[in-house]
Amino acid sequence: MAAVQLSELRKVYPNGNVGVAGASFEIDDGELLVLVGPSGCGKTTLLRMIAGLETISSGILSIDGRVVNEVAPKDRDIAMVFQNYALYPHMTVAENLGFGLRLRGHKQADIDQRVIAAAKTLELESRLTSRPAALSGGQRQRVALGRALVRDPQVFLLDEPLSNLDAKLRLSMRVEIARLHRQLKATMIYVTHDQIEAMTLGQRIVVLDGGVIQQIDTPMNLYEKPANLFVAGFVGSPAMNLLHGKLRSDHGWVLTTVHGDIALGEPPQATAWQPWREREVVLGIRPEDLQPQDTDDVALSAQLEVLEPVGNEIFLNLRYGAQALVSRVSPRALPEPGSTVPLGLVARRLHLFDAASGTRIGP
Repeated sequence: MAAVQLSELRKVYPNGNVGVAGASFEIDDGELLVLVGPSGCGKTTLLRMIAGLETISSGILSIDGRVVNEVAPKDRDIAMVFQNYALYPHMTVAENLGFGLRLRGHKQADIDQRVIAAAKTLELESRLTSRPAALSGGQRQRVALGRALVRDPQVFLLDEPLSNLDAKLRLSMRVEIARLHRQLKATMIYVTHDQIEAMTLGQRIVVLDGGVIQQIDTPMNLYEKPANLFVAGFVGSPAMNLLHGKLRSDHGWVLTTVHGDIALGEPPQATAWQPWREREVVLGIRPEDLQPQDTDDVALSAQLEVLEPVGNEIFLNLRYGAQALVSRVSPRALPEPGSTVPLGLVARRLHLFDAASGTRIGP
């Protein structure tokens, strides 16, 4: 396996549109790194540049210390798994797994050995003589993974490999990919638009928007310390509640909004908030940090619109003036929709962002 280094990598199309704007980061040897963002953010373009399927406008791309900007895809020693399984329907599983090796001139004994090893790893041993039409969606995806696996490449590139599967299969295949990564200790770069997929699979995550890297961090740091408003709103399901207002400090911190004042208490991170007193900010509150209260410790009151019980938790969809809010609570007796619900905040877990720049304020 090998490390991958990107230095100011850019992709500019002939019409002037910027696909990727100066991407710089390193994927460590054996790391599973996820590229995530909304459609059109540049994540697939970046992956295709690493694969050699997209030309690099400027910058340097290195694999295992070797600059590969002008190296053909077949000579980069990478293997790619696409969203479309792209299996040959007339070939058996074994033939599909070994086809790429045959094209590269490997001896049949070597092909057979690698195919059997990959089939064992992916639990496909009993399906080696089957054709793709006889396989489930999850089995087809495992064959696509196995076709990359037999290559024993330096780097695996996975482009939204689970997007064609139903929810149950996606969950099981996420576990499969994570298990495979631990077993192989392989360098993997994984592209997805699904932030849940990114959070559960990635050792580190690169969040992109509009071709620009917004933050590179571990899943929990992205969740607990988003660098800006885009990351705050993108990472997390349900999304973070974001309220615009003016920050004030008078016998406790207060956010003054068009719908009223929100009491913030005395959070430990407020020392860093001092320069933003009397300035426009955005308050971020995770749904689990906005809880119904039956005491005097109430930050705001909102109208309950819809209850969404999902088993081990309940989502409360609330309305604070024109502002939609979501609270995540454990199963309990709750007011009826239409009721006014007093809400408290977990002060130490509040997030604050500059309204003009969108950047995070404080630790």
